[in-house]
Amino acid sequence: MSQKIQKIDEFTYEVPRSGKMRVPGRVYANDALMDSIRQDQSLQQVINVAHLPGITRYSLAMPDIHWGYGFPIGGVAATDPDDDGVISPGGVGYDINCGVRLISTKLAGEDVQDQMREIVSHLYNNVPTGVGSSGAIKKVSRDDFRKLVTEGASWAVSKGFGRSEDLEYIEDNGCLTDADPDAVSSRAYERGKSQVGTLGSGNHFLEIGRVEEIYHQQAADLFGLHPNGIVVIIHTGSRGFGHQICDEYIKTSLGAVNRYGIDLPDKQLACAPLNSSEGKQYLGAMRCAANFAFNNRQVIMHLAEQAFLEALNISPNDLGFNLVYDICHNIAKFEEHKINGDTRRLCVHRKGATRAYGPESPYVPPKYHSIGQPVLIPGDMGRYSYVCVGTARAMSDTFGSSCHGAGRQMSRRQSKKQSRQMDIYQELRDRGVEIQAAGSRTVAEEMPHAYKDVADVVDVMHDAGITTKVARFRPVGVIKG
Repeated sequence: MSQKIQKIDEFTYEVPRSGKMRVPGRVYANDALMDSIRQDQSLQQVINVAHLPGITRYSLAMPDIHWGYGFPIGGVAATDPDDDGVISPGGVGYDINCGVRLISTKLAGEDVQDQMREIVSHLYNNVPTGVGSSGAIKKVSRDDFRKLVTEGASWAVSKGFGRSEDLEYIEDNGCLTDADPDAVSSRAYERGKSQVGTLGSGNHFLEIGRVEEIYHQQAADLFGLHPNGIVVIIHTGSRGFGHQICDEYIKTSLGAVNRYGIDLPDKQLACAPLNSSEGKQYLGAMRCAANFAFNNRQVIMHLAEQAFLEALNISPNDLGFNLVYDICHNIAKFEEHKINGDTRRLCVHRKGATRAYGPESPYVPPKYHSIGQPVLIPGDMGRYSYVCVGTARAMSDTFGSSCHGAGRQMSRRQSKKQSRQMDIYQELRDRGVEIQAAGSRTVAEEMPHAYKDVADVVDVMHDAGITTKVARFRPVGVIKG
């Protein structure tokens, strides 16, 4: 990229508007992270996104930014439907509503340390994992699947997977309205019907963590977190169902770009006007995939609870398996934000980014109103993960958005090559992590060396005032596809 990057303050960098850019690019990072970010094409993608019709204020990037399809992973953009704004499938990604769920328990580290291998084994046997894995719910009829993708997590609850009170602690109560099952192809239905309640492969995981550090006692108390306490983190999305929807609507959007005369610097930004038939169809189908993912994590949470109960032979009351929060990472939603003092309805794309609404937001569960929305930021499987809360500054500066994870610093191919030089399973056990996976390939691709240190990413957002750290978790058990 040829544009000069200006340092605005200690944690903010800006690419000034030039050429056909409609807005500046803005990146949250520190000097060390910027050195890493410059190593791929993600900054050029920030610039490319700034060309989208209707984009408002900035093309944003979080400190975990890395190269992606069209949008950088870690990118945020808000488009205005009243200013010819568009919706871009590449701004959501292939794994629609890839997201994270955090669960607290009454357990302490010493309650599980001698039984971790057995717990992990029960989890692996209970939760289908990996490419092509079949769901925990073996047969979902076409009619029932249509209900599932319009009802989201509440469908799982109605089938006995979890409790109705869980829904209060899921972003958008676990259901995006105006989902349109008629906008979903038969091929997508075929891919999705057998994957309800599956973990997937790649960077998806189910992790048992131990509370290692508490930074914000009031929030930790509200979340049910205590020193050395055991938590569970679930990271997965809409599986083949969402992938198929994205793939098909990228092709539709490529046609729309030509049909509506949209000028783009990269065809991977293919998009359609929000008010067009193509844009509305994609939004309807995308919401179906998002609801599938909410439902998926709800089912997996129930399966994980059963695994703990079986492995430890304790009662549900003694386990205390309670949902703290569930958030989206890859999504586009209509939200209201203030721009120059005026409230505007915008379509906020978050790709590898997390909603981070501040205190007193009506969209935050009442229990958390005084502290803000939980922001869940998993790291790699050998170090640590975080829970934070959103702030008022996030609402004013980033469309209520923050980072979503560590961010890759090494390709999967590079990681596999480096992993050949080590006993990867023993390496993780030496770090105190018991792991079970469908195969060594995924583990080799996802080793800690492949990722930035998530502490650096989280500290940037904390020090910039976008989120506030609440607690850090150390992984002690992991299952992967």
